[in-house]
Amino acid sequence: MANKVRRVVTGHSPAGKAVFVSDGAPSRVATVKGLKGFSITGVWATDWGMTHLPGSDDPTGAMTTFVPGPGGTRFLITVLPPAGESLPQGVEPQTVLEEMRTKLPGLAESMELEHPGMHTTDTVDYDIIISGDVWCELDDGEEVHLKAGDIVVQNGTRHAWRNKSKKPCVMYSILIGAPRR
Repeated sequence: MANKVRRVVTGHSPAGKAVFVSDGAPSRVATVKGLKGFSITGVWATDWGMTHLPGSDDPTGAMTTFVPGPGGTRFLITVLPPAGESLPQGVEPQTVLEEMRTKLPGLAESMELEHPGMHTTDTVDYDIIISGDVWCELDDGEEVHLKAGDIVVQNGTRHAWRNKSKKPCVMYSILIGAPRR
């Protein structure tokens, strides 16, 4: 799904005229060998102080973390495979987490090894279910079932995404870095 996304980016010519600077697939897609069918695509990123106009260079290749700091943003596309299909037999969660640290810096460090999938980030997230089904689980075990078209506003809470269906779930997420009180 993420590879089929068309990202059109506008910017400015040296003379200040509005132009299309790119038209194609996002350049940064992270997959994890230990999680079959899982991927996160970095569509766009901003960090505090880098958002200026004109600005049209693709920042996703240079981002050092998938989780923005205060005032930064990330637009991510996540593909969540069905739970029973993602972790191949014999693959240790620690091995998966180590690969995630390399490919998904910032996000991987927020993951809890003792509670796979459970994580917390200092962000306000707007999560939009594009296709499939997913369950959002909070730290007390309470869950809500989400379907295509549903939106979750995640306010820096401890949570996990669980795909209990038989099909992949595609979720668009806009993360906004926010200081924690």
